[in-house]
Amino acid sequence: MFMKKNFKKVTAALGAVAFGVAATATVANADTTYTVQSGDTLSSISQKFANDNSLIQTLAQQNNIQDINKIYVGQQLVVKTDGQGTDAAQTAATAQPAAQATTQSAAAQTSQTTTNYASSVSGSEAAAKAWIAARESGNNYGARNGQYIGKYQLSASYLNGDYSAANQERVADNYVASRYGSWTNAQQFWMSNGWY
Repeated sequence: MFMKKNFKKVTAALGAVAFGVAATATVANADTTYTVQSGDTLSSISQKFANDNSLIQTLAQQNNIQDINKIYVGQQLVVKTDGQGTDAAQTAATAQPAAQATTQSAAAQTSQTTTNYASSVSGSEAAAKAWIAARESGNNYGARNGQYIGKYQLSASYLNGDYSAANQERVADNYVASRYGSWTNAQQFWMSNGWY
């Protein structure tokens, strides 16, 4: 039996520009004020500004964030850019190819851990599954947000140390089937709560 996040989690969507989510940023005196959008995490914001996760702790400290897994839509975050003002939308668009390369690399490194798994979802179920993956991680098998890992941002405990693409797909299908009954139901829950 699976249990998932007990708090409202605003999740990652690398390449938010590709999905039509506008990033709001204002440059002022080498600092940027970033407005948290639906789908953002500190990890995804760090990716937008630094193309890696190096800013997570800095963002938390500078903005008095006690729990790095909890940020809220509309929250204003100050991002110290050391005199290099960065347009968040431009950086997100630039980061997308890097995220895809990371996904391919992570999948290649861990593919031998689990035997091949082919998901049996199709049609509207496959579309709902893809929709969730895009919002949770930008379809990145290597994405990390605290204890949540991979394309579907599953708890590390669910994955049992096997972060391969095949295992992530298998565990995600099992999790959604046991908790929601279908990917379309999981998508409806996500749309209402910002997590699944």
